[in-house]
Amino acid sequence: MDSGIICFIGIGSNLGNSQKNCQRAVEFLSETKDIDLTSISSFYKTEPVGVKEQNDFTNAVVEIRTLLSADTLLCVLQDIEKRMGRERKEKGAPRIIDLDLLFYGQHVIRETNMIIPHPELHKRRFVLEPLCEIASYFIHPSYGISVRGLMDRLVDKKSVERIKK
Repeated sequence: MDSGIICFIGIGSNLGNSQKNCQRAVEFLSETKDIDLTSISSFYKTEPVGVKEQNDFTNAVVEIRTLLSADTLLCVLQDIEKRMGRERKEKGAPRIIDLDLLFYGQHVIRETNMIIPHPELHKRRFVLEPLCEIASYFIHPSYGISVRGLMDRLVDKKSVERIKK
């Protein structure tokens, strides 16, 4: 696919075999019509944010090119979460899979069901570390700063360790 919009999706899990859950989510994405998986970061073991008393997470970021609208892509991500057994409980609770639409090209979208770019990504090491690995040059459309620049300004000191292959 040569046309379409470049998007970045954050992937996370801290229930069951969290690395396998993340890999399975990547497989689901790669099998989806009108989505081309163009890059995937390493997997990272990360300290939870918010609710402290839970397992560490496995996190990664993928870059895709898609012909889908932002609304449709969000529905695809939520459908994958549902198919993998995600139950939405309280915010920050442990989860089998979490797929976040981080960027949809350079679009800024503010709707009741969707805020893009993801409103917290610039504050979270577990997102910026893998994102920087595959797209350090990408400019945040709301801040006009590269992902590398956001990393350099990051206050978050949570542990984020690359998982060796």
